[in-house]
Amino acid sequence: MAEQLSFDLPVRAALGRDDFFVAPANAQAVAMIEDWQGWPSRKLVLAGPPGAGKTHLAHVWAALSGATIIDAADLAGADIAGLATGPVVVEDADRIAGSPPGEEALFHLHNLTLAEGHSLLLTAQSAPNFWPLALPDLASRMQATTLANLRAPDDTLLAALLMKLFADRQLSPSPEALPYLARRMDRSFDAARRLVANLDETALSQGRPITRAMAAKVLDNMSE
Repeated sequence: MAEQLSFDLPVRAALGRDDFFVAPANAQAVAMIEDWQGWPSRKLVLAGPPGAGKTHLAHVWAALSGATIIDAADLAGADIAGLATGPVVVEDADRIAGSPPGEEALFHLHNLTLAEGHSLLLTAQSAPNFWPLALPDLASRMQATTLANLRAPDDTLLAALLMKLFADRQLSPSPEALPYLARRMDRSFDAARRLVANLDETALSQGRPITRAMAAKVLDNMSE
């Protein structure tokens, strides 16, 4: 069968609270987000591997609190005083480690936001004690922040994640494809994202639905 032209259409992730599946691997983090007004010192670090749902929960909290979301990489050039007038989410906070302007900006944002009586949520891949921060005052403030972890997925969460990733791309795999994938794929959030993206590309290029046979072929290709 001749391959069809494929188009790089945007994937619109569903980021509402009802779209987030709660399982033992993330239940603590979800509870902390929903009970955000009770955070100690009004701040929280949400840590987990890529694709674990940090951004999704950050958007859930922003909807609850009215927070502004900013990537840590953009802090150095941001209006810190303006951001601190309300709740703030800083995504990928661990990535500013080693950047003096970024660390200074986060330090001031942290202090101003809390001084104004607002709350601060930071996302990262690891706990703050693993961030190689050069600014001692920032390091001490981050390490004193309450931590909520998103752990690796169990079977139930992995299957739910696959269903969400397919739905985000408006894909409907055959009934037998989903359990087949959940049993045989690498057990990580990042692997699930890459697998669904590869299946989407394969189905589009071949003009065929996603079946168990296609799933097996794509898994084999990814393992080579």
